[in-house]
Amino acid sequence: MIRSIVAAALLALAMSAWAQTPIVIKFSHVVAADTPKGRAADMFKQLAEQRTGGKVKVEVYPNSQLFKDGEEMEALQLGSVQMLAPSMSKFGPLGLPEFELFDLPYIFPDRTVLRRVLDGDIGRNLLKRLETKGIVGLAYWDNGFKVMSANRPLHAVSDFKGLKMRIKSSKVLDAQMRALGALPQVMAFSEVYQGLQSGVVDGTENSPPNLYTQKMYEVQKYVALSNHGYDGYAVIANKKFWDALPADIRTTLEGAMREATAFENRLSLQENEDSIAKVKASGRTTVYALTAEEQAAWQKALLPVHREMESRIGKPLIESVYREAEAAGYKMGR
Repeated sequence: MIRSIVAAALLALAMSAWAQTPIVIKFSHVVAADTPKGRAADMFKQLAEQRTGGKVKVEVYPNSQLFKDGEEMEALQLGSVQMLAPSMSKFGPLGLPEFELFDLPYIFPDRTVLRRVLDGDIGRNLLKRLETKGIVGLAYWDNGFKVMSANRPLHAVSDFKGLKMRIKSSKVLDAQMRALGALPQVMAFSEVYQGLQSGVVDGTENSPPNLYTQKMYEVQKYVALSNHGYDGYAVIANKKFWDALPADIRTTLEGAMREATAFENRLSLQENEDSIAKVKASGRTTVYALTAEEQAAWQKALLPVHREMESRIGKPLIESVYREAEAAGYKMGR
């Protein structure tokens, strides 16, 4: 009888301890902790842990500490990490080339059109597509419009001829650089600074916050404020893990993600402006804005990439973005 009582007590203690064990979410990303994405990931951690009363513990791993950008998608699908915020270019190799829509040069004339796409049916339907790959799409996080950098001025399209330009793994970005006469080189984000420093690559495209926080401006003499393409992230989770969460926990995490997303998008806008100012202030790099004529020449060279990628991304999807742009008062090249 005593043994039974003791055994029952031990079992109750064990079950109590198990119930108090927090759910651990490993959130991995490849950029610095002080970027908009890094700070938003930390904010999500704080909100998630506070609002679940410690039932959830979020471990944030910035700067490719856990997985490099070429490894993290597989790690998520295998369950080695529960959350990521990868560039949307990463979904093309998974068999979802429609996400390479966001890599198309000059597809978004301004942030108003971008928000119409991300916050509307187009953005929601794209996130839903991730579920076929065992992934839940939680939010879009902004990283701004991209600039070009190299060790020679990039004013005319002909200035790109022969340059080895680093890109993320993306068929669209490959076509973009070739349309400019450059030689695209796929390289992991964590290796770009060294690649630029050593001359393995001559230049790159990036958002201003990444250019500044990764110190790429230290090894690039010229930066062209081209705003030729968008750089954004999708915050995602392993679907099996996410669906298995208790409903109340999942609802709380979704609320934390909404707040972190609003914070990230506000911060990104300010950080893009601040990063350019900091790069200019460093005196290490010449920063310049393209003239209207130069911008028009770049567009003329790059807009044909849209048609080239219709069979990959889907003509109806591209045209749906054109319609959003036209509704905002822009005339698209179709």
